[in-house]
Amino acid sequence: ALVSIIMKLQCVAAVLCFVSGVVMAGKYSREKNEQKPAGGEGKGVEFRISKLNQVWDKAIRMQLAPVRLSELHSDLKIQEKDELHWKKLKVEGLDESGEKEAKLRQNFNVILAKYEMDGKRDSRSLESNSLKDHDTKEGDMFDDPRLDKLWNKAKSSGKFLEEELLILRREFQHHKDKIHEYNIVMDTVSRTEEIHKNVISPLEADVKEHAVLQKHTELKEKMRDLNQGFERLRKLSHEGFSEESEFREPRVIELWESAKRSNLTQDELDSLKEELRHFETKVEKHSHYQEQLELSHQKLLHVEALGDSEHIQKNKDKYNTLSEKTREMGYKMKKHMQDLNNKISRRGLDHNEL
Repeated sequence: ALVSIIMKLQCVAAVLCFVSGVVMAGKYSREKNEQKPAGGEGKGVEFRISKLNQVWDKAIRMQLAPVRLSELHSDLKIQEKDELHWKKLKVEGLDESGEKEAKLRQNFNVILAKYEMDGKRDSRSLESNSLKDHDTKEGDMFDDPRLDKLWNKAKSSGKFLEEELLILRREFQHHKDKIHEYNIVMDTVSRTEEIHKNVISPLEADVKEHAVLQKHTELKEKMRDLNQGFERLRKLSHEGFSEESEFREPRVIELWESAKRSNLTQDELDSLKEELRHFETKVEKHSHYQEQLELSHQKLLHVEALGDSEHIQKNKDKYNTLSEKTREMGYKMKKHMQDLNNKISRRGLDHNEL
């Protein structure tokens, strides 16, 4: 009888050890950080990576505007794709220097700052206003004195049709966004360097110096692109649109100008031009959906104020459908843009465009 009791206790102990092992394995497995995507049983989550879900949940609590929320969703999907790919590279030992990991971390910090979720009051877009020698006027919409002056001059020049002015305004807005992104990246890089400069070992000094130089090289390239972009805006504002213009969408124009400066062959440029035409259609379609999403949101707010439950549900369904479609298109567009950037720069997965 005593032997039988001992054997039963040993069996119970073995089962407990097995269960404990399964629990601990789950605790430290990638499932802890990589969650199941939305769908299936339960509420589900938007992203497979925990920290991205935390950002998304915070954005919803902040009640970001619908279009901004859609843009954030696309940025997080791109970040998710890159991080999951990096994890595969790390397992294969293809990021020993940690360079790609550092780039991913910087991109994530840029996303937080871009949507004002980094815990820092975002005054970056206002920094250029310190150079203004005049009071803000009604026509000053770009938070930059050079852009505002150029825009007001172009608008009153009489050289542009109404449709062309809308296209030109998109170009100015895109350049304003690029200035804002540059300031965010510069601020993020500076803070990262400040955090790490006193916690580096002598053995890491050379690696750190290389990383710093690379980041500053990237910033110089971005500043060069900003200067070239402003020069193009200045020329366009003075001369107007020409019939020879290859493209109209700012992001597509930027890609084409970058391609012409690269070392692509003529055949590659011809092939890329055709691909950019398809991409431009995709960008225009996404912009249209963004406009419809904003209008749908305004209508939903109006109907909710009236309190008609039937119309509220109808408009809510339409808004949710538009929101989902806009997010999906936004991700595909940004993924395509990332692929085009990679093709032009020949830097593969080392390059990521927000």
